[in-house]
Amino acid sequence: MSSIPDHPRATTALSTIPFHNHRPSLVMAASAPRTGGKPTNPLKAIMAGGIAGGIEICITFPTEYVKTQLQLDERSAKPIYKGPIHCVKLTVQDHGVRGLYRGLSPLLYGSIPKAAVRFGANEYFKNQWRDRHNGTLSKTGSLFCGLGAGVSEAILAVTPMETVKVKFINDQTSKNPKFKGFSHGIREIVKEQGLRGTYQGLTATIMKQGSNQAIRFFVMDSLREWYRGGDPNKYINPLITALFGGFAGACSVFGNTPLDVVKTRMQGLEASKYKNTMDCIVKIWKYEGAKAFYKGTVPRLSRVCLDVAIVFVIYDEIVKILNKAWPEKSS
Repeated sequence: MSSIPDHPRATTALSTIPFHNHRPSLVMAASAPRTGGKPTNPLKAIMAGGIAGGIEICITFPTEYVKTQLQLDERSAKPIYKGPIHCVKLTVQDHGVRGLYRGLSPLLYGSIPKAAVRFGANEYFKNQWRDRHNGTLSKTGSLFCGLGAGVSEAILAVTPMETVKVKFINDQTSKNPKFKGFSHGIREIVKEQGLRGTYQGLTATIMKQGSNQAIRFFVMDSLREWYRGGDPNKYINPLITALFGGFAGACSVFGNTPLDVVKTRMQGLEASKYKNTMDCIVKIWKYEGAKAFYKGTVPRLSRVCLDVAIVFVIYDEIVKILNKAWPEKSS
């Protein structure tokens, strides 16, 4: 009796089954799609992010100014502004168009390192995640890498920059402004409060920036991956990138404006009346109500959507230029 036919083609087929079963899985593992696109050298990300941040803030600062003024205009006192348009009118009336750019200097000086740290840290964390997960970046990984980028920029750049900016804008509305310029303002703040004076609202800023970038990078990476359909090399038109960036920015605004309001209060000239971040939250809720946590949402929404759209477009284009001028060595 013959249990297995002695046929050369049958023998060949049986002997090759294991190889055919394993080879495709190895190929698929090697070419598995990466959520968030292809890896970028963190140094390139730092350079591209810094340039993009500087250009963006020069375009969008007036909306940041109006947002900050509305958040400082506490409801417990007699309100000065009726809304964003009224704020713009009064500012131009009292200080001219240049008044809408009061506080730009510290924000400009800080926006370059802020964006540099943000994108550099995000790419660094993404690369670390991929190294530990077979070259892939999951949705969870994208969220945590964005969170890490936000916390990094909050500590290294955003808190001192935002504190000085808020104090500059707040100073303009006082009866006797005391800051004559950026350098003078820094000296006065450090003289009166020490270096700690430039780190007011650190906890609130970490919470705000961490959630900001977690939301933005997660949404941006998810939209890019959806558009590419799993192909990390697929070209994305800058207009599409801008639309994705604007949507990611809007998501972050609705997700964490309450934290932004608390951060602004903790960094204002009257921050001393709050014992800490939690005390600030309790007092806003007690004396101004829940709606106060969304003060400045409209101007912030317009600024952030434009901000994130511009930054991601400029960042991507600069990375392309850097990749041509500074090609990576193939491993």
